[in-house]
Amino acid sequence: MTDARHPLTIGRLAAYAGVTIKAVRVYHARGLLPEPPRDASGYRRYGAEHAIQLVKIRTLAEAGVPLARIRDLLDAAPDAFAAAIEEIDRALVRRAEEIRRTRRRIAELRTGDRLFVTADVATYLERLREIGVSDRTVTLERDLWIMLQPVAPDAAAAWIADKLTAIQDPEFRALCLAYDAAFDWPPDDPRIPALADRTRRWYARQPTETEPASTPDGPAAALATITTATASPAWARIADLSR
Repeated sequence: MTDARHPLTIGRLAAYAGVTIKAVRVYHARGLLPEPPRDASGYRRYGAEHAIQLVKIRTLAEAGVPLARIRDLLDAAPDAFAAAIEEIDRALVRRAEEIRRTRRRIAELRTGDRLFVTADVATYLERLREIGVSDRTVTLERDLWIMLQPVAPDAAAAWIADKLTAIQDPEFRALCLAYDAAFDWPPDDPRIPALADRTRRWYARQPTETEPASTPDGPAAALATITTATASPAWARIADLSR
């Protein structure tokens, strides 16, 4: 026979409070919700006090209160309850900031460039992509900056400033695309001298301060030169002819 004071099955109790039966059982196991005795049919029957307690538990859990803290809060005096909620809120604010930082980091990982190079270099690489330069060439360019920045930061900063100015010039953008297309040319390709001459004429038209005199030198620059020459013998020949 069902106790009139405890008419609810576990399923009806869970539905009333807006939780799952599994959650009710978890709250039993954690000592948050007392388990009523079983009736003659072997079923546990719940009353109004269980429903009220379960709603309180659900509300605190949905607010982000850890289950380990809920039991103490349910039994706390008003002042202690308020203090505990403020402490939990501060912890949630810290956690929210950590999540925001993590999301910013994930957003940066989508391109990857800004993790390894300065903001100016990353902007320049983005411009290269926008005009249609291949990922292969952009990646090579990025790797060269990674080598140059740590050992010659001032010179690298000056050089990237020149590059950001240059890429506003339609002829420079056309040269970038031409170099990208020339990557796989053999070093004796008959088109190379014309591209080298075009490069030389473009630099000759630039003010002195934008010429490649600010290019970083030293071991890093030497390594960058070797890397470029190895990646594209055609580029190495263009560079030789352009000097």
